[in-house]
Amino acid sequence: MIVLQRPHGIRLFFVLKGSVLRNIAPAIATCTALALAVTLSRGVLFNWKVTLTAVPFSIIGLALSIFLGFRNSAAFDRYWEARKLWGELIHRSRSLARQALTFCRSDDFAEPLIRRSVAFAHALRHQLRGSDARGDVEPFLSNVEAKAFADSRLGTAFLLRRMGVDVAAAMHEGRLDPRLAAQIDETLSAMTAVAAGCERIKSTPIPFVYTLLLHRTATLFCFLLPFGLVDLIGYMTPVVVAFVSYTFFGLAAVGDEIEDPFGTEPHHLPLDALCRTIEIDALEALGKQPLPPALQPVDFRLT
Repeated sequence: MIVLQRPHGIRLFFVLKGSVLRNIAPAIATCTALALAVTLSRGVLFNWKVTLTAVPFSIIGLALSIFLGFRNSAAFDRYWEARKLWGELIHRSRSLARQALTFCRSDDFAEPLIRRSVAFAHALRHQLRGSDARGDVEPFLSNVEAKAFADSRLGTAFLLRRMGVDVAAAMHEGRLDPRLAAQIDETLSAMTAVAAGCERIKSTPIPFVYTLLLHRTATLFCFLLPFGLVDLIGYMTPVVVAFVSYTFFGLAAVGDEIEDPFGTEPHHLPLDALCRTIEIDALEALGKQPLPPALQPVDFRLT
């Protein structure tokens, strides 16, 4: 995730960092070149004068704007729900550390449980990104557990089962009161719900038909727009088409980027920093020093 120092005045028009302009520049250039050709030919295509008025573009443009707003709203809802789920994971990890350290009458119970909660956060991050979690998870597990984790089909589920087994063992051995064990189990269940919620967002994208219809309509609209403007505004047609195509293609690109919030693109969620927050909180609760430094979002300044 990036943090951008908000520009003011004329500098606003020259900012590239943090913008989607690089991604949509080819589409804008194509539409502008077509608009320039239409302007120079005065709307004549193969000796046929293409006559269009601004009326259909007004109607279609309004419908397209509403559709773009709906899709971007749905994409942002996914992004914000994912951020709330990771906020819940931070909350539950802190609660688990507190419960483990204060409820149990055994020193060998709390530390493995807390370390597994850190491993769980790293494992969930890698699971959502489709990457290998072993390098980040192994420092928080014993050698036997690290091997079992590597052999498991779903590492997050394996870690939750291991934490549940430890809680049950401590309860049966009399080291943990059953009522307090139930509270810890509730925390583990909440962590399970976080993982399931993230998996739901990851595995259920916005239906492809929406994306397909949106991109087709926006492209056709921008390609045909010069024929409806050339007789009205003449040589200003390429400028207007460039601006309209930037708006429509830009909004579509923003929706595409935040639809899957768990990736590594600049505007995706800062999962590495969130995992580091959980790690710092856990190690601090265990009294470990020195603590790793917090990861800060990249600050794309204009200077």
